[in-house]
Amino acid sequence: MNKQITVKLKRSVVGCTEKQKATIRGLGLRRINHAKTLENTPAVRGMVKAMIQWLEIVQ
Repeated sequence: MNKQITVKLKRSVVGCTEKQKATIRGLGLRRINHAKTLENTPAVRGMVKAMIQWLEIVQ
């Protein structure tokens, strides 16, 4: 059974670049305080690491 990780968008993406916005959309997050449970894969961890200042890891 794969582990899962829950991420929550805590800041607005209004001032972000298009690449950063695409990463947030790729994680499935749409608005502030929107949380999503994802599979804990290397690709997801890389996206979370790149956008960590906008995200909160929920346990």
